[in-house]
Formats: sequence, structure tokens, C-alpha cells
Amino acid sequence: MMIFLFGHLSSLSPRIITLILASLPISELRGAIPYAIAVGHMSWKEAYLLSVIGNFIPVIPILLLLESISNWLRRYPLWNRFFTWLFARTKRKGKLIERFEVFGLILFVAIPLPVTGAWTGCVAAFLFKIRFKIAAPAVLAGIMIAGVIVTLASLGVISFWGIG
Repeated sequence: MMIFLFGHLSSLSPRIITLILASLPISELRGAIPYAIAVGHMSWKEAYLLSVIGNFIPVIPILLLLESISNWLRRYPLWNRFFTWLFARTKRKGKLIERFEVFGLILFVAIPLPVTGAWTGCVAAFLFKIRFKIAAPAVLAGIMIAGVIVTLASLGVISFWGIG
């Protein structure tokens, strides 16, 4: 998928590509920051800032519209199966949020692993009924922490599993 995206986005500036990668549910800033530093030849500060902004772009629409869009789409069997699967998986992965609420949401978004991040954090905020005015800043805080971790890993300051 990433190769497909890079091939079609190659005519855009690295800054726009970074924003797009950060806003997508699969790559988020975990893919955007390494791209910006390694391929986009940006400073770590610019890579961090653009990735945090890009990762936060979908947060407000997701938090505000997820319930109504999912309710509308669930009328169709395919979408009903998708949302049933997504919500069940997020509930299972959201034990941290269930236990610690807002602080759990921040940590859930901040952990730079697959199936965590802003998109899943927004779904979890919806499922655990965390109000928008609390969820949005919590997700932003998590994005900022994840950005620091991913930036440090991209620069080789910290490593995971012996990589970096």
C-alpha cells in the first residue's frame, strides 16, 4: 500500500506527502516522521510538527461524526460486519482506556504500535463515551508523545527490538 501511495504522490512536495501519510489510518505519524526525515530530507523539528498536524487533521471529524456515520452505514450488511468487528476489536484493545479513562486514552494513542494511534483512539473514545472536549485534547497529547518517541527512534536515539 505504501509503495502505491508513494508512486501516486511522488509529484507532491515532501511536506504535503508527510501531512497525507500522517493523516492516514495505517501510517499515521509512525510512517510520516521516518518518511519526512529519510526521504523528505526535513529537519526532525519540521518532520515532527508536520506529522503531528497531519495526524490530528482527521481527529475532530472522526470524534464528531463516527456515531452518525457508523449508524447510517450499519444498515448495509458489509458495513455492519465491519463496524461490529472494528468496535469489538477496539473494545478488546482498549483495556487501558477502560481502566484509566482520559490518561489511558493518552497512553493508548501515545504507544507507537500497530492498532494504537489517533484513529483507533478516536474509536475508543467513542466506545468508552469520552466526551469530545476531553477526547480531542487527550488524543492530541497522545499524538504529541508518540511523535517524540517516533522522532527519537527515527534519529537512532532510542531503538525498539534491537532496531534503530
